[in-house]
Amino acid sequence: MSIDVSRFRVPEGKRVDLKKWPTKVKPFYESREHYRLLLADHVDKLAQRQDLLYAHDRYALLVIFQAMDAAGKDSVIKHVMSGINPQGCKVFSFKAPTSDDLDHDYLWRCMKVLPNRGEIGIFNRSYYEEVLVVKVHPEYLGAQRLPPGKVDKAFWERRYKTIRGFERHLARNGTMILKFFLNVSKEEQKKQFLERIDDPAKNWKFSSADVKERAHWKEYMDAYQSMIRATSAPHAPWYVVPADNKWYTRIVVAAAIIDALESLDLHYPPIDKAKLGELAASKKALLAERK
Repeated sequence: MSIDVSRFRVPEGKRVDLKKWPTKVKPFYESREHYRLLLADHVDKLAQRQDLLYAHDRYALLVIFQAMDAAGKDSVIKHVMSGINPQGCKVFSFKAPTSDDLDHDYLWRCMKVLPNRGEIGIFNRSYYEEVLVVKVHPEYLGAQRLPPGKVDKAFWERRYKTIRGFERHLARNGTMILKFFLNVSKEEQKKQFLERIDDPAKNWKFSSADVKERAHWKEYMDAYQSMIRATSAPHAPWYVVPADNKWYTRIVVAAAIIDALESLDLHYPPIDKAKLGELAASKKALLAERK
């Protein structure tokens, strides 16, 4: 089944009003079993493309997930990447910056764990927190010890510009970038929070700080809208994916990653005559061994 993910991709420079982007849509699967088969097919295709990416060893893929709490970032990574060879994939989750992080510029902690050629790197949150959480809570800038006079009216625009330049540099050097905003509704977030409180197995996922952040919902939506508009580009697109239905979210993300990898001219390394001769000789020797 072919899924058109282009309707979730934000064109470069497009004004984004998240109130007009759905958090839930009619699914393209007919039942739980159909969903499982569809996801399994996408997981298998992704595993095949990752194998090619690893063998080709010319490109890297960076996948970034941003969302409000309880939107399902962990769940998407767990299910969509379930067939990936761990040798060629690394996942990093970025929490509050450490003292070491704060002694560097805000891109540093992400730059040092970028994927190698042939690898898939997954960022659960990223340097985009610096134009989201920090924008909603500008008091956090104090801990960054920026030079005097740098935090002015043009401060956030400069950060967008820096991020655009950084991603352009990565793309020019072979890193494909896909960015997903999991668009969850405030009502669905509340439902997920209550489930975490009521289910002992999920208590560890809940933090009272998450509820406090709900009071800033509008500020966060404004920050996301500005960020997506300022940083979506053909070489580093943003996808606004409905996240109230986790099954739907997983299929869309998987389809977008597969489409991106299929757009690359990936192939296994060519084998020259000398190598073919070596393979033939090795096969002959193995077949000649006594049982």
